[in-house]
Amino acid sequence: MSRSLSPSALAERILAGSTPAIARGITWAESGLPEFRELLALLYPRTGRARITGFTGSPGAGKSTLTAAMARLARKEQKRVGIIAVDPTSPFSGGAILGDRIRMQDLYTDPGVLIRSMATRGQFGGLARATADAVDILDASGFDEILVETVGVGQDEVEVFQLAETCVVVLTPGMGDDIQAIKAGLMEVADIFVVNKSDREGADRVVLEIMQMLEMGEHGEWLPPVLKTIAKDGTGVAALRAEVAKHQEFARGDGFAARRRERVRKRIEAIVQFELLARLRAEGGLGTSLEENVSRVEARNQDPHGAAWELLRKFNKEPHRESDGN
Repeated sequence: MSRSLSPSALAERILAGSTPAIARGITWAESGLPEFRELLALLYPRTGRARITGFTGSPGAGKSTLTAAMARLARKEQKRVGIIAVDPTSPFSGGAILGDRIRMQDLYTDPGVLIRSMATRGQFGGLARATADAVDILDASGFDEILVETVGVGQDEVEVFQLAETCVVVLTPGMGDDIQAIKAGLMEVADIFVVNKSDREGADRVVLEIMQMLEMGEHGEWLPPVLKTIAKDGTGVAALRAEVAKHQEFARGDGFAARRRERVRKRIEAIVQFELLARLRAEGGLGTSLEENVSRVEARNQDPHGAAWELLRKFNKEPHRESDGN
């Protein structure tokens, strides 16, 4: 593929389902190339058809195995499946990415499945932004289902979940205090809870704890179900797929209109925040000015809010030019 491929030419190949073109488009999104804005403008009218499901949970919960099992069921129905495996650690470590490849190795050779690993690369706000862009590319290229797997329950994962129609939180027996962390971080966005590795002792207790937490919370018309699975042998995966389909049908109705709109609003806000910070760094000399402010705040000669507003005032006086971010 030509290195000088234009956005329109790349869009045409992506819409035709070319795997190299899809990979190139996602790389443009991750790299923040200015051409990506034009590419997405061409692709976006063709999005909105794929079913998007997000999976998260603590490391070791079996998310990759469960995601792969869900993908295999979709393939039995002749669905094209895109998988985005988000690694919020160093993109050079290879740990999580290698693990995904081992657990999904049979899917890598399936022409109806495309797997893409992504990492934060240390960019604040970059994970959710680039992941949402990658989902749009897969959606526009004709994938029927897109599965997004994340690690942990931090802010990045909450942001990624905002782009999914159905959010699945995966837990395992023996998590202990991690249940409380999940309550604080993901309770408000979880649509389905899965207790994986349910053949282990304590699985029923975890189910009970989740149900008790749900009883104390506030919910709309959809009450998140709590399912048990053993992803490594497929137990309960068909029931999970059926529950996901039920939720996605519900999510496309009038009852979820406000959530759909809020999802779009938050995505736009995230892009604006990312672009403002990029402009501050590029145009306002944020690097030097920031370090000066950091020194003053560290010495207690200035407060953090005052430092931030000083940088913003400096930015407002700078002449603006077209941003190079996407």
